[in-house]
Amino acid sequence: MTAPAPTDTLPSRDARDFALEVIRDVVGRRLALDERLERLGGDAEYRSLSASDRGLTRAIATVAVRWLGIIRHALAARLKQGLPANAGPLETVLIAAVAQILVLDVPDYAAVDTAVSRLRRDRRGERYASLANAVLRAIARDRASILAESDPLAVNTPAWLAERWRNAHGEATARAIAAAHLAEPPLDLTIRSDPEHWAGRLSGDLLANGTIRLARAGAVTALPGFEEGAWWVQDCAASLPAKLLDPQQGERVLDLCAAPGGKTAQLAASGAKVTAVDRSAPRMKRLQENLTRLRLSAELHVADALEYSADPFDRILLDAPCSATGTIRRHPDVAWNKTLADIAALADLQHRLLDHAWSLLRPGGTFVYATCSLEPEEGERQIAAFLRRTPDARLSTVTPAEIGGFGEMIDAEGCLRTLPSHLAGRGGCDGFFAARLVKAV
Repeated sequence: MTAPAPTDTLPSRDARDFALEVIRDVVGRRLALDERLERLGGDAEYRSLSASDRGLTRAIATVAVRWLGIIRHALAARLKQGLPANAGPLETVLIAAVAQILVLDVPDYAAVDTAVSRLRRDRRGERYASLANAVLRAIARDRASILAESDPLAVNTPAWLAERWRNAHGEATARAIAAAHLAEPPLDLTIRSDPEHWAGRLSGDLLANGTIRLARAGAVTALPGFEEGAWWVQDCAASLPAKLLDPQQGERVLDLCAAPGGKTAQLAASGAKVTAVDRSAPRMKRLQENLTRLRLSAELHVADALEYSADPFDRILLDAPCSATGTIRRHPDVAWNKTLADIAALADLQHRLLDHAWSLLRPGGTFVYATCSLEPEEGERQIAAFLRRTPDARLSTVTPAEIGGFGEMIDAEGCLRTLPSHLAGRGGCDGFFAARLVKAV
C-alpha cells in the first residue's frame, strides 16, 4: 500500500502525531476508528495539513488497526521481556512505526527515526528510545519473513472470533475471511441508472449486480456524478438486501434502523413511498443530506424502532443493529473492540426488533431481515428461531438471478450469506446475512 508523502514544512503536530493520537484512542480506549478519524476534521491544526499529509495520517492509523495482530506479534517476538509497564507512548509509537515498515511505502529509516524522535521528546518515553530503535530496525531487517510467515487467522484475528468462524464457516473459509481482512477494500458505488455509462466515466469495474467498483478513488466528492446525485457509496453486499425486498412503484415501504441511508436511497429510487426510521438524529440528518443530493425523497422519523408504530406496510426492510463482524475489512477496529457479550446482547435486541417489525407488515407483505454480521446468532439462528415462533411467517428463498448470479452467496436454506472472501479476486465484499419472509394472508 502506497502512503501519501508528507510535506517538508510541518506544524507543531504533523501527520504522524495525529496518527498516534488516533491509534492511542482506538487501540487503548476502544473508540471507533471511523468516528475518531472523522473527529480530526474539527481540529484546525489537522485541517492546515496538506491533503497528502492528511492522507498519511489516515493511512498510518488505518493500517495500524487493520494489521494490529500481526504488528503486536512481530513486536512480542522481539521484546523478550515484554512491553515495559508505564512506558508512556511506547506501544502506540511502535505500532505506528511497524505499520509503516511492514505495509506502507515509507522508507524504513524515516519510520524508525521519527518513532525514536517522538519518544525522546516525551518524559515517560525517552528512556525507551534506544530499545525502540533496536526493535524497529530488527523488524525492518526481517520484514520479508514476517510477512511471509504471518498467519492472518492465528495472529491477526482475536482467538475467540477465529474459533467462532471455524465452527460456523469451516477452517478453509475462516482462513480466507481473515486473509481478506488484510487488504484495503475498494470503493463501491450504487448507481441510480445506466451503470454501464458510469462505469466507463468513472473507469470502474462493473460487477454483475450493478455495483461499480473503484480500486483507488481519491476524494469521493470530486468524482464525476457526485454533485448531480448519480450514485452513492455502498458496499456491493450492502446493496443486496434492498434488491431482495423488490419494492414496487407506489407501495408503502418501511426502512427500519435506516441510517446511514444507502438502502433508503435504493428503496426511494424504486418509486416506492418510503418511510425511514432511525433513533440517531445526527445520522438521520446526514441521511436527509444524502437524499437531497440524490434528488430522492422519503419520510424520515427519528424514533426507536421498537416503539415506532404506523398503519401496516406493504414491505419492510429491517437492517438490524449487530456486531458488524462482516465489515471488518472496512472497519478493522470491530475485530478488537467487540466481545462475545456484545453479540449476545445484540441478538436479544434483534429478537425483539423482529417481532415488533413483523407486527407492522400487512398480510401478504414481504419482509427482509438483514445484518452485517458473520455470527450465526445474528443471522441463520435468529431467523430459524423467528420462524419457529411465528406461524404466519414463511421463508421466500433467494435466487442467483436476483443478486447478479452470485450463487455462492446463497446458503442451503435459501438465505443470503455473503462473506469477505467472496469476490476475492475482485476486492472482496462485506459479510452480510439476509432472509426474505412473506406474511400469510
